[in-house]
Amino acid sequence: MKKSDLDFFKELLEERKVQIKKNIIDSANEINGLRESGASDEFDFANINADAILEQSISIKQKQELAEIDLSLSKIADGSYGICEMCEDEIDIERMKVKPHARYCITCREIIEKNNKK
Repeated sequence: MKKSDLDFFKELLEERKVQIKKNIIDSANEINGLRESGASDEFDFANINADAILEQSISIKQKQELAEIDLSLSKIADGSYGICEMCEDEIDIERMKVKPHARYCITCREIIEKNNKK
């Protein structure tokens, strides 16, 4: 992969990392605000709990993405970014543009997903 491509993906990943961290903090602050809002009845408590569960689920997914981004940034640093972890071929640049933290080429990703369904 060309240096200009690596620079592009590094910037993209770093921007996404900042956005995810902001989302996680904003989400936590929102839930804390709801809890401190002085819920007055069971309906309010139920809504707060439902919102908290939803936000927690989203936060878990975002933390997973954050870990994948950190892995991708370390791969950029060590020169292995854009290489499929399964077949060791280059991952298509168009796939990387859609999912810059992709670890597998599309063929290997399909194999993994097929095996996970069994």
